[in-house]
Formats: sequence, structure tokens, C-alpha cells
Amino acid sequence: MAAARAQDAEPGDPEGRAAARPLLTDLYQATMALGYWRAGRARDHAEFELFFRRCPFGGAFALAAGLRDCVRFLRAFRLRDADVQFLASVLPADTDPAFFAHLRALDCSGVTVRALPEGSLALPGVPLLQVSGPLLVVQLLETPLLCLVSYASLVATNAARLRLIAGPQKRLLELGLRRAQGPDGGLTASTYSYLGGFDASSNVLAGQLRGVPVAGTLAHSFVTSFSGTEVPPDPMLAPAAGEGPPVDLAARVEAWLERVCAHLGLGVQEPHPGERAAFVAYALASPRAFHGLLDSYSVQRSGLPNFLAVALALEELGYRAAGVRLDSGDLLQQALETRGVFRTTAARFQVPWLESVPIAVSNNIDEEELARLVQEGSEVDVVGIGTSAVTCPRQPSLGCVYKLVSVGGQPRMKLTEDAEKQTLPGSKAAFRLLGSDGALLLDLLQLAEEPPPQAGQQLRVWPRGSQEPLTVSPAHVEPLLRLWFQRGQLCEPLPSLAESRALAQLSLSRLSPAQRRPQNPSPCQVALSEKLRDLVGSLGARGPPVSTSVVTT
Repeated sequence: MAAARAQDAEPGDPEGRAAARPLLTDLYQATMALGYWRAGRARDHAEFELFFRRCPFGGAFALAAGLRDCVRFLRAFRLRDADVQFLASVLPADTDPAFFAHLRALDCSGVTVRALPEGSLALPGVPLLQVSGPLLVVQLLETPLLCLVSYASLVATNAARLRLIAGPQKRLLELGLRRAQGPDGGLTASTYSYLGGFDASSNVLAGQLRGVPVAGTLAHSFVTSFSGTEVPPDPMLAPAAGEGPPVDLAARVEAWLERVCAHLGLGVQEPHPGERAAFVAYALASPRAFHGLLDSYSVQRSGLPNFLAVALALEELGYRAAGVRLDSGDLLQQALETRGVFRTTAARFQVPWLESVPIAVSNNIDEEELARLVQEGSEVDVVGIGTSAVTCPRQPSLGCVYKLVSVGGQPRMKLTEDAEKQTLPGSKAAFRLLGSDGALLLDLLQLAEEPPPQAGQQLRVWPRGSQEPLTVSPAHVEPLLRLWFQRGQLCEPLPSLAESRALAQLSLSRLSPAQRRPQNPSPCQVALSEKLRDLVGSLGARGPPVSTSVVTT
């Protein structure tokens, strides 16, 4: 395994612009921008909130992710001449040319973004992002910001669930690039699976661009490409310590094979010679990282004896095999049987380290299979997950929304027959209230003008979905939304991906075991301050103001 250092993308580079450009948007954003401009409201100050309504996968939490990509997008936001020309071709032919001149001058220098740090625990209705600035501009940001945040947060949450199921000791590898929804989806999935708790990815580009640790060994095609008749151009391998003459590894493997087969009680049928030749070739190329893929033919009759012959030949030269992988059959049982063979072989040939060679498994592993593979007594050390990590089959979308909450300093609220789709008006602050043990009590939403809650202070709050108030006395209070972007610049350095990954694990540790359960968890509470609740009630009683006609569903 190796890790590359991530390079922060500058505006215009492939990582920043190619994944999200201003025209990665819906046409109705441009038609509304034209409407704002024509009404003389393009520069009205407005604030939007990006949030989700329900926790994904039937769980009790989500992880906030995608902020780094959003900042890159905002810093690079400019419509090129070609962008404006295309918009002119799809908007009404009689559109005033002055509107397009306005678009050419747009940037995000007037935009302010407050957000949850990446890796933070996120709850329904609590903003992941608050975006304020000129109405026309912040409207144009809706679709690309949703695109950048929704999938990243979904993947990170999915990875966190898999990590919670696996426990802290098992290594989790993300192997889903070939199954991802396109190259951008693959890069996003690899990045945010790591943030959510995976240990490494097979995606080399994620290593180069994002600093994700990368891992990989060999596939069945490598094993089956050998017939056993191939002669290595140079079968000689020098001892690991560099002392002594090189040894013909292929010859030593053949000598060990006879002893291994006798120990395992195998009959006259020889383990597959092509598989053995593949293992020898891989060992010659990477003697310090030799892995065996055991199930190309038969694990017990071929894969294991061939692997052991190579591993023991390498051991004579001072090298230790790095692991094996199983990719078919009953993985839990196969791992148990493989570990048993390792133990008896280690004892027979007095090679103690052999009994603890890591066993990796892969093969369309989902949450249920993962839970089975990590049960007590399992001999699985490493789990590779592809499709279930990158496609999130339990829920394909987080369902984030981006809603207008104020214009010109006046609160705005979307009213609808569907109570779930009503929005919370006004510019808000959010706080996490914690108990004396650091456990989550609830997240509190209040108007920005209200004084922040204080540790030890008794608060009367209104849990969402409840008609009764709750009194709570937090031992600790944490502000959730931090100022990240203003006047076109970062306000503080973004944490590294590894730091956000550590924050994610800290965030999850604050949940109770019942809240961390993947199925039927206890919900986490979100509450409103009395002042915010009163504002919701007063606006709801008045009916929708005329200006809500610009709010989209």
C-alpha cells in the first residue's frame, strides 16, 4: 500500500473545474436568474440553506461531506465566453444583451458560506451549508452545490455504516471504481468512502489527487494468464538482507511444494502449475509484498499449497508473505479453513508468523454479508467492498435540498400542504448540545440574532415533530456552522482529508449504541428555540408571502 500526497487544486485545474463548472446546472436556474435581473433584484441579499429531510439508509445520522469540492468550485466560478454564448442560444432570442454582459462579470466575491466541517455528524433539517450573497448568484449556485454535497455525504455516510458494522479492527478497502457511476462518481466515491472510515482504495487517481491511501495486489486474470510452461527470464532472487548469493526462486518453490503437499495430505493430483507460475512471477516482482489469490482453481487443492510453497521459499530468503485473498464461495468458512491450514503449517515448519498472515475477502459484499464476516470467531482480517460502497444500493440519493430562508434580511418560508416540505425561515445558527460524557443530547436551531446557548444553562426547546417542549441542560455546547468562504477567499484552512476522516470517527463516537444501529436505530433529536418556533408559527398563520413564488421545490 502506498499513499500519494494530495495537491489542492487551483482554480482552472482538472480536479477543481472539470468536476463542477458553472453550467453544471439546471436550465431553470438560468431562467430564474434572467427573471431576477429583469425585476431589478439581481443584487438583493439572499440566504439559502442546503440540508436533507431524512437520514439515509433508515439510519439515525449522516456525515457532512463535499465542502472542499464546494470551495474549489466557488473559487473558480466564472462564466466563460463560451458558457454565456451557449446560454444565449437556449434562452429566449429577445433576451436583452445586457443580461449576458451581467453574467460575464459574475463571480463569488460577494458570497459567504458557513458550513458543517467535513466529517461532522449531520442531522435532518440542520444546514450542511448556509449560502448568502447576491440573489442571482446564490440562486445559480443551487444545483452544482447540491450535486457536490449530496453524493459525497451519501457515500461518506454509507462508508461510516459499513465501518460501524465492521468494527475498528478490520481493514476495509474500497474496490468500486469499475462499478461507479462514471469517472467523477468513482473519484468522489473513493474520496468520501475514505472519509467515512475505509482504510484505502484501489483508485489510483484518488491517491494522486486526494491523498487517499491506495492498495491493490492481483486479479484472476494474472493467475489464469500463466499455464506453467513459462520460464522466468531471471528466476534468481537475492536474500532480503542483501547478504548471500541470489537463489533460483522457482526451483526452491518446487522443492517446498513436495513438502507442503505431503503435510496437507494431498493425493497425486498436482496443484495447478499455471497458478504456481503466476505466484512465482508475482513474488519475483514484489517479494516484500507477495499476496496470493487463492480461488482461481481450488482453494484447498491448489491455491493454498501453491501459496504456501512460495511463501516458505521466500521465508528462507528473509521475506514474509503479505497476505491472501478469497473471492468466491462461503468466504467466512473459507477463511476459517485457510487460517487452520496456516496454523498447522506454521507449527509443522516452525514459521510462527505464517499463522497470522492476513486473510482478505471480496465478492459483492453488502451490509448483511459484512456483519456475517466480522462475527465473533471470524478469521477475516481485510474486507474489500466494491459495488455496495460506491453505488449505495440501499438508497441512491440523499435527497438534499437548497431552500431560500431570507431576502433583504426578511425571513422567507415555503408553505405547502405537505408539512414535511415546509422550510424553517430566517438566518439561523446551529448548536450541538452534549452531555457531561460527551454524548449527543440534541442539535438546536435558533435565529442568528439570539444569544448562543451556554453550558450548564437550562433551555426550553421544541423538538421537531413534537407538540411538547423539552427542558435540557447541556454540559457542553458546540457551534456547528463555521465561516469558511467570504469575499472570494477561504476564511480558514480546510482540514486535510485524513483530519476530516478522524473527525468523522469522533462524531460517530458521540452517538449511543442504539443510535449507531444500522437497523431500527433510536433517532437523534433536532429542536427549535422558542423564538424560531414562534416565527414559524407567525409566518404559517399569515399564509405564503408573494416573494415565496421564487422558491423551488
